[in-house]
Amino acid sequence: MRPPAPGPPSPSAPPGPLPPTLAPGRTFALVVGVERYAISPRWNLRGPARDALRFARWLTGPGEVPPANVALLLSPLDDPDRLDWQATPGLAALRSTYRPATEANVKAALLHELPERDGDLLWIFWAGHGYLGGRGQELMLPCADAHAGQILHLNLDSALRWWRTNRVTQRRFPLQAALVDACRVDAPRDARWNFGSVDYGGGASVPGRRQFCLYASRAGEAAQNDSERGAGRFTEALLRELGERTVSEGVSGLPAIARTIHGAFEDQRRRGVGWQLPQFVVNRDWDASPLLDDDLPGPPPPRAARLDQTGWDGLAELFEGRELPRCAYEAYAWAFKAAGCTTPVHTALPGDNLLDLAWDLDQRQGGRDAMPLAVPFVHFLADRARRGPGPGSGPGQGLDDAAWAAELARWVRATRERLALPVLRPAPAPARRTTLHVRLETPPGGEDGLLARMWVRGERTSHVWESEDRPVTMDAVRAELVRRLRLLDGPTGGGPHPEGDAYAGPERIEFHVPYELLEAEFDQWPVPRGPAGRTRPLGALYEVIVRSPQEREGSRGTWHAKWRLLCAQSGRDPASVHLVEDADVTDALGLRLGERPTPACVLGHVSAARTAGLLEAVLEAGVPVALWRRGGGTPARGLPALLAPEVDPDAPEAEPDVPDAPDVFALPARVRDARREAAGQQAEGADPLVLLWDDPDDTLDLRSLA
Repeated sequence: MRPPAPGPPSPSAPPGPLPPTLAPGRTFALVVGVERYAISPRWNLRGPARDALRFARWLTGPGEVPPANVALLLSPLDDPDRLDWQATPGLAALRSTYRPATEANVKAALLHELPERDGDLLWIFWAGHGYLGGRGQELMLPCADAHAGQILHLNLDSALRWWRTNRVTQRRFPLQAALVDACRVDAPRDARWNFGSVDYGGGASVPGRRQFCLYASRAGEAAQNDSERGAGRFTEALLRELGERTVSEGVSGLPAIARTIHGAFEDQRRRGVGWQLPQFVVNRDWDASPLLDDDLPGPPPPRAARLDQTGWDGLAELFEGRELPRCAYEAYAWAFKAAGCTTPVHTALPGDNLLDLAWDLDQRQGGRDAMPLAVPFVHFLADRARRGPGPGSGPGQGLDDAAWAAELARWVRATRERLALPVLRPAPAPARRTTLHVRLETPPGGEDGLLARMWVRGERTSHVWESEDRPVTMDAVRAELVRRLRLLDGPTGGGPHPEGDAYAGPERIEFHVPYELLEAEFDQWPVPRGPAGRTRPLGALYEVIVRSPQEREGSRGTWHAKWRLLCAQSGRDPASVHLVEDADVTDALGLRLGERPTPACVLGHVSAARTAGLLEAVLEAGVPVALWRRGGGTPARGLPALLAPEVDPDAPEAEPDVPDAPDVFALPARVRDARREAAGQQAEGADPLVLLWDDPDDTLDLRSLA
């Protein structure tokens, strides 16, 4: 149950730290709500504009602040006329004065217009996305006109420093309150996220000027938004506590309001109904004494039980000399789900070895079952090590180490018994797929045609066709491929069938080809579909990728290292992706790409004249994944858009704050979908995207096809 709100102080006798002249007419505000962002539709979110309007309604309604004192900046998703402007006369007056929430309008209001007003109290209310970055992990609030080349934003920390200086006339605005309903997650370390460097400068500090900051989340955590109701959880709680208070009552009661909101959210955590709700940080009380959430009364947030020394000693032995396994990210993320607590916002692993991951898990907040998060993490590793990789496995495939699996399982069993931990549910099985492989080689004698072989990998590997020592034409290869697909896709097909399915055709077709065939139009091969001889492009029906493992001589070490790290991070580390443009394609590009295990995925925004140089550098550097356009050029939305994770309708609303987190292992399906969309719009077939996908764990060492 939410603790009762404290009784409001008398408006005629505000607490000592507040100026006696404080009144609605001497109160000013910047109120911002950003729902629509120019950078990408994926950034859009529903709720901030309504939240900003509701806060303005409190200011101009019960707060009695004149509408002329409020700078309202809104960039709503819907038509502004659909917002509730008639709720109060004050909002009706703001209807004709509000402006879009662009960077220019924010700077004009906050750094030019408001400082010129003669007031005692400044409110800053912001609802939208938020990121921490820069040298001091400052809070950056993107504006509506943020775009890919420059994420225009308000640097709130720099702005608050500016407002404490004599850039604002000394006798003005002794009180300043900033209320921010936004995430405070780290900005991704990715060149595509260009926030630039923003510092508004300032002058000499003015003694006695006080600031009160209340954020919807701790540093590194996400704030939640209720998309169905179009409201931020923080704003809902804040406005509930402000209620019918006047502006004087509201500002004097802010410390108590912050404590009450904090208590309400902590109560939900204790009752197990709010594991993913935000926490609060308040920097200072009005009397300048610290007011941090750790200082507030009541029990601390629930923490997971910690490992004991015996457990750590065992992990040190089990993890010694072990590189990050391919399923490291999957194991790390599943540990939170298994323990019933919040999964971190960030998608990259917090360390580069298994002990670092276990230590990070041991420091995290836990769920209701008091399960040390390292235990389900090790449980997952044991399951994958026991299963082994197996053909047709996904990126988080097993480890193929039965002895290590047994040791891990013994550690989990002993730790559970020693610490009296609850039973762990089984780890999820790795995803399986059926793939048809087509290998093409140039005849060693230089004859016309190609040597070809096909095999299918699913639950087992089956060789299905070979040209032997007779070179065949590309048309013959296509005809045989169509015939094999017809057999594999039918209920009497000869391909491997996953257990429980009546039959299952291939999802992916992989062409193993020499360098000179990397841009062959395999994805546009016509495949019969439907009546009257109708055909569809191969790449619109299947995930079609090209491979060139035989061109990896001299780069096998970096090739394997890059793929191993890509798998360990489940393809979600921004550092694994690198964008290459024409100016980057030099003789030294291969050396630069091969210096470190990252990048492992290259996106080529290059012209036709630079494509050959790009591919040579990719193969020289051992980069396993590359995406470019056949014939050069850049798609309208750019190739990075294909890396953006799909929106999960059941995911918490905080997830859009990491809209461009990469999802490399989704690329084959995303490229197929792009080809399907283009095939529906163009008579000539699919979009000319080419995806190089060289998985060193799924390469058969075969004798020469000759």
